[in-house]
Amino acid sequence: MDPAALVAPEQFEAVLAALRSPAGTVAFVPLYALWVTLLLPGVWASMLAGALYGTAWGSLLVFIGACLGAEAAFLIGRHWLRGWAQRRLQALPRLRAVEQAVSREGLKLVLLTRLSPAFPFSLLNLAYGLSAVSLRDYSLGLIGILPGTVLFCGLGALAGDVARFGSVLAGQADAGAWGLRIVGLLATVAVVVLVGRAARRALQGVELPE
Repeated sequence: MDPAALVAPEQFEAVLAALRSPAGTVAFVPLYALWVTLLLPGVWASMLAGALYGTAWGSLLVFIGACLGAEAAFLIGRHWLRGWAQRRLQALPRLRAVEQAVSREGLKLVLLTRLSPAFPFSLLNLAYGLSAVSLRDYSLGLIGILPGTVLFCGLGALAGDVARFGSVLAGQADAGAWGLRIVGLLATVAVVVLVGRAARRALQGVELPE
């Protein structure tokens, strides 16, 4: 959804002007963290950071905010809203498979799912919270979001204007952006293979009822 469509044009421009200020730049980090904690998709927010602050600074701000929000969502899913998180993932068999497999594969699978665009960042935080992965491996695995962070912040900087986000996402990107997309595709394939192997190992020795 285009964020500009949620408010009147003059109000949206005022928000953008506030975010460009020094105070707005600092506030962007906790705002992004809250966005992630609420399980909202981060693509538009990441592109907005690129458009406002450029690829380098935007990527840094998004990475810090995303890490803070991811840690919060992980702890909420593991300790405070575990029952709700389990119900939320019942309709998402792909993420349930990740939840089961990551307990065996650990940091390797966390990194690969973070690299892969096939697995939604916010909902993955819940899946990891329900899994047996350690907080240390989960936290280290957040480094895997860097390529996607740079990609979407770079696309936002390339667009330069929120109104052009849709057209840039549709494919008007440079070679570097396409390179990062290919990395994400390869990571997706690797995740599918690892999850399948982990599932087969989990079923070994399990007696099915007759």
